[in-house]
Amino acid sequence: MNIFETEVIICGSGSAGICAAIWLAQAGITFRFLEKNEGPLMIGQADGVACRTVEIFESLNISEELLREAYHVTELTFWSMRGNRLERTGRAPDTPPGLSHLPHVILNQARINELLLDKMYSFNSNQHIDYAHHVKTTRIGMVKDYPVEVIAEHRGQERIFRAKYVLACDGAHSSVRRSLGYKMLGDSSNAIWGVMDIFPKTNFPDIRKKATIHSNSGSIIIIPREGGYMVRFYVQMPAGTDAKQVSLAGLHQRAASILEGYDFEVQHTFWWSAYSIGQRLAENFSAYDRVFLAGDACHTHSPKAGQGMNVSLQDGYNIGWKLAYILRGKLRPEVLDTYVSERSTVAADLIAFDRSLTQLYTTTQAKSAAENFQDHFLRSAKYMAGLNTRYGESLLIDMKNSDHHSARNVHVGMRFPSAQVIRLSDARPLEFAKTLKSDGRWRIAIFIGDITKQVGADRLRNVTNYLSSVKGPSMEYATPGRDSDFGVELLL
Repeated sequence: MNIFETEVIICGSGSAGICAAIWLAQAGITFRFLEKNEGPLMIGQADGVACRTVEIFESLNISEELLREAYHVTELTFWSMRGNRLERTGRAPDTPPGLSHLPHVILNQARINELLLDKMYSFNSNQHIDYAHHVKTTRIGMVKDYPVEVIAEHRGQERIFRAKYVLACDGAHSSVRRSLGYKMLGDSSNAIWGVMDIFPKTNFPDIRKKATIHSNSGSIIIIPREGGYMVRFYVQMPAGTDAKQVSLAGLHQRAASILEGYDFEVQHTFWWSAYSIGQRLAENFSAYDRVFLAGDACHTHSPKAGQGMNVSLQDGYNIGWKLAYILRGKLRPEVLDTYVSERSTVAADLIAFDRSLTQLYTTTQAKSAAENFQDHFLRSAKYMAGLNTRYGESLLIDMKNSDHHSARNVHVGMRFPSAQVIRLSDARPLEFAKTLKSDGRWRIAIFIGDITKQVGADRLRNVTNYLSSVKGPSMEYATPGRDSDFGVELLL
């Protein structure tokens, strides 16, 4: 039997796993990817990239390609019945002004994964993914330096992989989670939805806008896709529908009936599926302080919220940087507890949001559903942009000793708000978020104020004297043989 040893094993090569891998590769950590499929994802089911995720891409220096190739969502329109006719009843910016300097975009998940993999390979061109590896067992082994064992089957042969840590990023039917005996807790409804990526021929005026449609025949969500022609339809099926009995022809007919009053013909269907709505959370997000679940392995929901890939990718980002620092000896292993506390809360919030969104579509009154959805969207815009996350008190976040009066619009535990600032060091105006690169360095952001006034000048002098002193963080956490800003960068 073949035995392999490495620092980290990542089971599953989706967005969560690849995002974690970027951090590990950048830090020089050895890891293995175990993927059950025969090759890379060719057609992704997820496609919505929230503003916060685009910000993460920017921090990784890969946002330019994403923004160039993706469809940019700028407006959402609301449609419902007026009398016997389907009409537009409202419109709103998809992301309210000022929330983020980057847009909500649409791009196929397969292409998103390619962009992430290219970033990973830029740090380690020899890294590869072990395809056709089916995980059978995950357990604590007997080897002290590599305490976790994963047994996988590859073309009829068993292989043993030993590691210090294992990341379960292997989807809703996670083999790792099942091996650990963890259940998915939650429920599913009887509501059935169909989804299809199509090239339509229609005179519906908002076919190239994100639109929600509530007619007497049911509901549709329209999401334009990249490229200028393809559109995704989420179609509510009649009550009592069996997902296994849904046909493509029936899906086309259902969409046409909901859009009655407008011409609608499907020229070509690129991909389609039908699903029942369910919201579930794993009963645990970690095991033995060595195995951590991420993405769909620990939370599942309907795709209409447009959050699944985003939350999964951010799970990987969160566990990735923490493991990288721990394995480099820069953080204590106890910090991994913050992954569970932070991301389990985010997942629970996602399930609650998806459940409330799903309930809006259960009403049989089209006008009422449309009004409720429009109100729900306007109240939830910040959440849907991925900008509402706030982590609680932990080893990493010190709310108790923070003075929120010093910066009322900056909340401890949240990402910095988008803001134009002037960098004092070179008098350059810039978007502050652009300075927060995901390159493995800590950053200290210093907002001095107006240095042309004495109080600002004194503040600047005091801060710089402290930071450049032996007791300052730049020197205390400096890497031997490196410049003082190699590990800690000052943003002034």
